[in-house]
Parts: sequence; structure tokens; C-alpha cells
Amino acid sequence: MKTLFAVAAACAAMLSPAFSQSVLKSRETMTLPGYAQALETSDVDVYADEGTYEAARNDSAYIFEKLTYESDGFEVVAYLMRARNGGARAGVVFNRGSYIRNNAAPELLPLMHRMAREGFTVLAPMYRGSEGAEGRDEMGGADLDDLMATAALAGELDSIIDDALYLYGESRGAMMVYQAIRDGYPARAAAVYGGFTDLERLIDSDPERYAGLTQALWPDFDENREAIIARRSALRFADALKTPLLIMHGGRDDDIPLAHALDMAAALAARGRDFDLVVYGDDSHVLPGHAEARDGRAARWFRAH
Repeated sequence: MKTLFAVAAACAAMLSPAFSQSVLKSRETMTLPGYAQALETSDVDVYADEGTYEAARNDSAYIFEKLTYESDGFEVVAYLMRARNGGARAGVVFNRGSYIRNNAAPELLPLMHRMAREGFTVLAPMYRGSEGAEGRDEMGGADLDDLMATAALAGELDSIIDDALYLYGESRGAMMVYQAIRDGYPARAAAVYGGFTDLERLIDSDPERYAGLTQALWPDFDENREAIIARRSALRFADALKTPLLIMHGGRDDDIPLAHALDMAAALAARGRDFDLVVYGDDSHVLPGHAEARDGRAARWFRAH
């Protein structure tokens, strides 16, 4: 009789709305283009020289895959780099910079390869509207759900250890990481570089530059300016940032002034948070001159937490 009730309960659970279906929809192994070909469709030269790129591309110890997964009813894209024979590892969810992107895999490869060599499985969501995915990228709006959904996606991947996730973000991706932490993403720790923390200050610093951009990104910006800014400005929700956080920034960042990182660090210090601040004084926006040091420091931060 107990067995009968157990079977009935299991069937009821599977039929109930709470029973969750797989978010992973497809996966395929990718062969990335050579450096010269990648230059034609991407900015790979910003992220690696030819030698570094080709070494990562030809490293047979790792597999590079393209995944599609479900988020808010959309099928969106993520890239995965995993050890060929390494079993399950802690997962680093890397959040890229920029807006809508296509053919971005070559740009991600060098960083993903470095983190894989540090002992992690690396998952990189591309967000809705990019790489042919459905939906519209709101630059930190509903697209945040595409990042939040990677927690469930990681749980379905046998190359990632359960409950061992870390967040890593570049530029726009740093803003996504801050929001994900605020909203309860199950990360043990996080690291960011080149991220803004006060969108209002950034916009007001160069009104001519950002006037057209804000309208393109957020057509309702004039009507909903305060809500759009508050959602994306980590300084506004510093109280909610309790995940251990490594902040890195370039002293010569002409896109996002260093003050954004300094002020964020001050806000975390005032709240007694576990954080570290590293400034590469002679480097620019995404720390291209210190890529290996940057990723190595992030890896050490993750392992320490």
C-alpha cells in the first residue's frame, strides 16, 4: 500500500505546475574559426593575440559548446567550456560586456580557456536578442532573467558541481552580476571589472554621448528614467550586496571612470562586506594589458570562497 501511495504521489508531482521541466534545449560542440577568420566578424584582437587565441582553440583538453536554454519562454544562447575528461568542477558564469552581439564566441574563448585551466567549468550566457536568440535585450532589464536561469541550467550539466557557482562580469556584465547578487543568485562569490555602479552619473558625465544611446536602449527612458537608473545602479542597492565581491578596474578606463569602482568599494566597506578592490593603474576598460593577471586573481578569489 505504501508503494502504491508513493507512486501516486510521484505521478501527482510530475503533473503539478510546480514540476519543472528541463531548461536545456540543445547543445552542440563548436569548432571555432582561426584567428584571421575570427577577426573578420569579431573584435577578438581586443581580447587576445593570435598565439594566445590559437593555443586556446587547439587545446584538446577542453570542449567548447553552444547551448540553447529556456528563459521566460524564450530560447537563448550560452557558451560552455568544460574539461574533456575532468568530471564535474565548480562553475564560473561569465557575463560578457556590450549590447546585442553575434559571432562573439572567439572573443570569449581566451578568458573561458584561462578559467578552465584554473580548474573551472565556464558558462557564458549571451542574453536574449544575441547570437540569433529570441527576445529583446533591455541591457539589465528582463534580460537579467537569462542570467538568473543559468543557475537551473548549471544544475542540469554534469560538468558543474551542484551548489558551486561563481559569477564573473565584464563592463555591462558587471552590472548584470550586481543585479543577480541583489536578486539572490546562488553564487558563492563574484568578481567584476570595468563596471559602472551609478548610471545617472555616467549619463550626466557626457550628455551628448549618452542621449541617443539611452533612447536606443530604453525607448521609455524619458518616462521611466528614475526606475531604469535605480535598477541598474549598484550604489543604489548596496545594502543587498552580501556576496563576497572582487572589484577590478583600470586606472586609465576612458569608458567607465575609476570613481565607479572606488565608490562601490567605499559603500561595501561601510557595510562591513567581504570584498577586495584591485586597480590596474596603467590599464584601460576591460584590462587587456592584464588579462592573465585579472583572470588569475578572479580564480584565486573564487577558490578562497
